[in-house]
Amino acid sequence: MIIINVKEGESLDKALKRFKKKFEKTGVLRELRSRQAYEKKSVTRRIEVKHAIYVQNMNANVSN
Repeated sequence: MIIINVKEGESLDKALKRFKKKFEKTGVLRELRSRQAYEKKSVTRRIEVKHAIYVQNMNANVSN
């Protein structure tokens, strides 16, 4: 359970933004979406490798 303490004089929008950020970090929605349809381990691994290559290329382009 995520608990957000609303500080004295803090607007509801700021508290909601902090809640959303904390909720996103937990990865609940990401896990829920991944469980909706079965994905073979080979497919999952292929996606991870593609993402790693993409990130590596992005980091190489930034340093140039």
